[in-house]
Amino acid sequence: MKPTIVGIDHLVLRTDNLEAMLVFYCDVLGCEIVRDEREQLGLVQLQAGSELIDLLLIGSEMGKLGGGAPTQYNNNLDHFCLRLRPISPQALCRYLRQRGIEVPNFERRNGAEGFGDSIYIKDPDGNTVELKSALQ
Repeated sequence: MKPTIVGIDHLVLRTDNLEAMLVFYCDVLGCEIVRDEREQLGLVQLQAGSELIDLLLIGSEMGKLGGGAPTQYNNNLDHFCLRLRPISPQALCRYLRQRGIEVPNFERRNGAEGFGDSIYIKDPDGNTVELKSALQ
């Protein structure tokens, strides 16, 4: 029987900049720490809606398996998209700019729920995060 994908369970971002990543994902984007195993595993799990974002310390045993730290030219992935509750582009831009995040223009892009306006921003390690509101 062919499997059926129902969504993304989690993604793992390797980092050597944990505190800045926690500020970005928790304080700016509203994720919550649901598991803190940085001493044992070098891992902190964040709740992002119904999915998880794992932050893996590069210096940990598991983190060393993936190589060096991400850079502007050697990122962990191209980008990932976070679906947001409805928010106007103006309100989202204002919120992000108040937190010192560079905000480009919104563009219409396709995603899991069809076309909608989204923006690409960078986290502290240079990973590209697409933010897409349910407001079409």
